Parts: sequence; C-alpha cells; structure tokens
Amino acid sequence: MALLCTPSKLRHSMLLVGVALMLGMHLSAASLDADIEIRWGASHTYFFMDGDTESLALSLDDEQGGSCFRSKEMFLYGTISLDIKLVEGNSAGVVATAYTISEGPWSYHDEIDLEFLGNLTGEPITLHTNIFVNGVGGREQQFYLPFDPTADYHTYTIEWNPKYILIKVDGKAIRAFKNYEQYGVPFPTWQQQRLYGSLWDADEWATQGGRVKTDWSEAPFVAYYRNYNFTWCQPSPGVSWCGAEPKDSKRFDLDQKTLGELWWASQQYMIYDYCSDHKRFNESDFPKECSLQRQGL
Repeated sequence: MALLCTPSKLRHSMLLVGVALMLGMHLSAASLDADIEIRWGASHTYFFMDGDTESLALSLDDEQGGSCFRSKEMFLYGTISLDIKLVEGNSAGVVATAYTISEGPWSYHDEIDLEFLGNLTGEPITLHTNIFVNGVGGREQQFYLPFDPTADYHTYTIEWNPKYILIKVDGKAIRAFKNYEQYGVPFPTWQQQRLYGSLWDADEWATQGGRVKTDWSEAPFVAYYRNYNFTWCQPSPGVSWCGAEPKDSKRFDLDQKTLGELWWASQQYMIYDYCSDHKRFNESDFPKECSLQRQGL
C-alpha cells in the first residue's frame, strides 16, 4: 500500500537550496505547477530545468518525512504517464511512488500502486505493484527492471479503462488486472482517482523485508519526476463515455503485441505474483481472479 501523503516534521528551506547546489541544478519556476500541487515537504521539493525539460525533485533526509505531490485533477478512466529517475546509490529503505487513489472513506478506497523499493548500491530496484478495490488490496506483483532506473528517466504508465488496468514501463505492458465483476470480483468502476507521487522512508519493510535499514549518512535522497501526462479514456465511436461502453464491445481487448509483452515480463522480470504464492494461500483460498486467469477467462 502506498503511504498516504500526510505531513511530518518539516525542515528549514535551506535544505532545498543545499540539495540544489549539491546537485549543480538551478531552481526554476515551471508550468508543471499548473497540473500538480505539493502536499507536504514544500521546503525540500523543488522545480528545475533539466536541459529543456521541466522536472520536479523530491528529497528525503532523517529530519523530515520526505516529499509528496498530487495532481490537481481527478479522473475516472484514463491514462497517466510520468518519467521518473530514482534515487542513486545506496537507497535501501527508501521508497519512491507514483500511484492513483480515490479520496473517499479509507474503508472502501480504490488505489493503483507503483512503488519503487530502494536497495543497496549495485542491487536491483524492485517495482512493487498492487491494486486496491473497495478498501481491499493484497494483489501484489513485483518486478526487477531491465535497466538501471537511477541512471536516467524512464516512463511509467497506468492505463485504466472499464476492462483492464494496465501498467507499462517505457511503453511496454508488464501487468494487466482484468475486470471480472461479472464473476463477483471487485473492479474500480465508480470512484474518481487522483495521481500522487512521494518519497518516504519505509525501512521497516521495503528492502529485503526490512532487514536492510536506511543509511542516513547517504542523505539527502532525491528522486526526480517530469513529463506528467494524462489522457482521458476514449470510448468507441458513438458511445458517450468509457463507462457506457457496451459489455460485448471489443474496444479495450488486449492485442497480440500487448499479450506478448505481458508474457515476456512474467517470464523475465516478475519476481513475485500473489496468484502463485502457495505459502500465503491454500489452493482453495486464492483470490477468485487467480483461478479465472488460469482458466483463460
């Protein structure tokens, strides 16, 4: 579950200036301001120009609880993408996130999580994904990324339509969560969600199950976000909006290219799948969508 953006003890704005000078970057006002708002950690969150591209840096040290932003707009069905460059070096215990979440009562909230779990220098960073519907999660899949996500920006995408939730990395699908409502499996279909991004300390669980703790001598930890894009879901011609798409419509079916990408990701990069965890579930206790997937439905 992604950490909700709740304020913690803030540090003086000199941290902001110090981090910027350390990294050799210039503070700059940017139009990204029009699309997002800082929720907390404003004194250590800053915009800068990375070449010709506007970017946002989130930072974390041992005297404050990190940084958080959210989109100003909420949506029901659509595609969100962000370019993210993760914390360099020893980032054990540190989690950077990009997730969508509804803002009604917590007991039945919906949420689509991308959490990047830091690790020791040279070790792979894990992309932890999860989906909550009506307040219930437990649908984790984890992946090693086939590149160093700290060396450069990469594009992470959440595509949400009435039939699927797709998670993509650099335009290639790595995870699909299908709408099985007709079989009694909940799917997010009615609550608007908003994009959040955050950087926070989760060393009680994030790296090797909490065995490796955050090394605060490496602070400040900094992650970078840019190129936030949102596109509304497009229904079939003549259909008023995606939620009115006919049940028998093929509009959102997965094509062979996407199916191939999902298979490749499952074979090459997936390191955990809740639908394959026989230590966690007895055969009769697996979530219903797991058996439906096995049946090819």
